Order: sequence, then structure tokens, then C-alpha cells
Amino acid sequence: MNGDIRSAFLMTEPEVASSDATNIETAIVSDGNDYVINGRKWWASGAMDPNCKIAIVMGKTDFDAPRHVQQSMILVPMDTPGLKIERGLSVFGYTDSPEGHAEIILNNVRVPKTNLLLGEGRGFEIAQGRLGPGRIHHCMRLIGMAQRALEIMSERTVQRKPFGRTLDTYSSVRQDIARSACEIQQARLLVLSAAYKMDKVGNKEAKDLIAMIKIVTPQMALKVIDRAIQILGGKGVGSDTPLAHFFAAARVLRLADGPDEVHMSQLGKSTINKYIQASNV
Repeated sequence: MNGDIRSAFLMTEPEVASSDATNIETAIVSDGNDYVINGRKWWASGAMDPNCKIAIVMGKTDFDAPRHVQQSMILVPMDTPGLKIERGLSVFGYTDSPEGHAEIILNNVRVPKTNLLLGEGRGFEIAQGRLGPGRIHHCMRLIGMAQRALEIMSERTVQRKPFGRTLDTYSSVRQDIARSACEIQQARLLVLSAAYKMDKVGNKEAKDLIAMIKIVTPQMALKVIDRAIQILGGKGVGSDTPLAHFFAAARVLRLADGPDEVHMSQLGKSTINKYIQASNV
């Protein structure tokens, strides 16, 4: 709580389709008073931070249990024998999280059973409880990026004078800025709606709105940031502005916490079921 140390979260694996967390193959095997963990993780958030002292590892304690109760989460100190940081990972050349993500090997890592969180088979439950609020946080940050991109490109339009006229006098530039302002506000209101519903009735009841914002907001931010880069020209792709980093971060968020396709599939199914049930009443 003092910020003296931080944790890393180890869920995603390179060998399986981790967009469905039930596919993970890391084994957490009971052995007396301990669990022994074997597996390979990557995109371990924050693992390269020098203050990272503990890993939250998601793996399977029972491969034969029903699909959503096979997984468990367990705390593993980073200095535990058998835990090896294989390499740091960059995102489009950037360090994406504080000090970066990592690929980590867990080779016969032994920890006490008291390190298990909540109990065996509750890992997926823990992950789902965190993902709703986490997706809202991502979307809030994306709106901030898009808003800043809008401000940067608006300022640029009066600073550049190609062909004898400042950029703000061109209709196409004004249209790009107008579209961006509309799209940011639309996404902002949708995110506020999702956050309000989660506050009032909880994560589960807000899941459709959370899916909507996770689909809409990253794509909105990418469009707005792309327009800003185009208006800034060469300056937009360098490190003199945050636009290139914003673009990389927004592109990643079409994958992180569930790719677009997963959210659209679930939202489509939920929407169809809602109207089928309504028509049968």
C-alpha cells in the first residue's frame, strides 16, 4: 500500500490462445504442504520493474474439473528458485508498462499452499472480477489519449502554413477535427454509462456495456490519433509528441483484456438472447 513493492500478473501464455483464459496450461500441482508450478508465461505486466517482488500466477490445479473451475491463482515471490525472467518484451518498440512486460519460465517452482488466493478453482472467478473495472480503466485512459491528440492537432493547425494558408482554413482538416470531437464525446458518454451501471448494479449486470466500450473506445482512439499524426506530419511519428506512443498503446488495447472479436461475439450473443426472450414473453 505504501508503493514500496509491486506485483506482476502472469496469465497469458505463448503456446495457447490466451484470449480464452481457460486454455492456459501452467500446472499448479499439490505436493504435501506445497504447490509445485510448471509453465511458461509472457506479457507478465510489470515484471521488469525493479520493485516487482511478487508474481500473481494463474494456472490449473485440476485439469479434469469443469472448464471454469480448473484454474487457480497463487502468489509466487520473484526470487523463488525456478522462476526465471527469460526476456523483457517491448510493444511496438516501447516499454508498455512500468519498466516493461516479461516472458517468464516457471520450472518446478515450489511455494506453500497458504499462498493460494481464495481457494482451488477460483482463479477464473478472480480474473473476471478484475477485468470489468480494468476494461473501464483502459477506456478512460484511451479517452484521455484521444482528447490530448485532439488538442495537439488543433494547436498545430494554426502553426503550419502550407501553400500560403494555415491548416485550420482547409475544410478537410476542420472535418477531421469535428469528427474527432464527436467521436470522443460519444465514447466518453458510453464509458460514463458503463461505469455508472457497474457502480449501481455491479460488474455482471454491466457486462454488455463494458463489452461495448471495449469494442468502441480503442478503435475511436486509433482513428483520432491517426488523424492527429497526419496533420502533424513528420513531427507526429517522432518522439517530440506523445502521439506515436499513444497509437501503439491504443492498438495494443484492441487485444488486451480480450480482443475485439471475443467482446463482439459475447455481446452479439447476449443481444440476440435478450430480444428472443423479450419476444417470447
